[in-house]
Amino acid sequence: MIMDFFRQSAAKPAAPSETKASATGRVMAWHGAGRVAWSPRDTATLTRTGFAGNPIGFRCVKMIAEAAASLPLVLQDDSQRYAMHPVLDLIKRPNPAQGRAELFEALFGQLLLTGNGYIEAVGADNGAPMELHVLRSDRMNVIPGADGWPVGYEYAVGGRKHRFDVSQGYPTVCHVKSFHPQDDHYGLSPMQSAAQAVDVHNSASRWSKALLDNAARPSGAIVYRGAEGQGTLSNDQYNRLVDEMESHHQGARNAGRPMLLEGGLDWKPMGFSPSDMEFQKTKESAAREIALAFGVPPMLLGVPGDATYANYQEANRAFFRLTVLPLATRVAASIGDWLSGFGTEQLELKPDLDQVAALAPERDAQWARISGADFLTEVEKRHLLGLPARTDEADADAE
Repeated sequence: MIMDFFRQSAAKPAAPSETKASATGRVMAWHGAGRVAWSPRDTATLTRTGFAGNPIGFRCVKMIAEAAASLPLVLQDDSQRYAMHPVLDLIKRPNPAQGRAELFEALFGQLLLTGNGYIEAVGADNGAPMELHVLRSDRMNVIPGADGWPVGYEYAVGGRKHRFDVSQGYPTVCHVKSFHPQDDHYGLSPMQSAAQAVDVHNSASRWSKALLDNAARPSGAIVYRGAEGQGTLSNDQYNRLVDEMESHHQGARNAGRPMLLEGGLDWKPMGFSPSDMEFQKTKESAAREIALAFGVPPMLLGVPGDATYANYQEANRAFFRLTVLPLATRVAASIGDWLSGFGTEQLELKPDLDQVAALAPERDAQWARISGADFLTEVEKRHLLGLPARTDEADADAE
């Protein structure tokens, strides 16, 4: 009996020590910095947030598209430069609703926003096309074949789809795309590279708007000092104070309205914190990153704090030389080569640099330098200037 008692005492577990635990301990929130929330990277969202909802992105796309579309184009082959040609007439009036500038502005805009541009040739069954139309890139899908090359393009609008077959005959759709290192069929747009800077810029703008809605002044604290040092408001007093603040001292409508404090209440204003002061600098830095992605000098956008170029004229010349001309030359070459396939001539379509006012000083210096080179023939000089050789000069040089 005694041994059984000791055995039961040894087997009995010891009483747990008394501890206090919160009933909500299992659902306690872990406070941290959290994850960064970026906007989606699809075409519709980037266009809405980066172009329609961001002034820097809007201005970059408009500046490049309008400048590139305004460049005069010349059409030539190996022997002559054409003053009149059916291709020039088609480009001058591509369709009844658009002129040359409107067509190319839409094409450059699609290329900058999505990395892809599509032109449809209408009435090209029996020769040269009768009309040209720019198709929206977000509605177009490339259909690859078994070998990976496109065999068709599918255009979807309102639940209806139309397929352009390019596997047989000459393609009626010209696809111009930007370089993309990881995609074989679609291009990479500058808007995708600038997406993070666009999110930062938009967030800073929303913060500024919230500050304006709060009377454009920093927040403060209401200190209550009751009788005999009592510092606690009753529930009714607290609710009344909150209602009065929300009704009479918040929003742009109540900006500058004086505050009447009673019953031991005192207002203690608080200045801007260092993080608040950095918001404007962050916004300007994001604006420069957006301009950098598109290749637009920030000076041309009015972004302060940028002194890369000595003056506005130099920045404008760099804008045309480094951004507008490469884009316009590449697109014009693709369209010229595509339109040449509808006929028998091999034509070259390119911007006329002689009529670009921003590049006039460089062009004058080049003309003077080449004209003064006595060791060059007339044919060689014309070739260096990008002009086709004349037939009589070529024959004279051969003799």
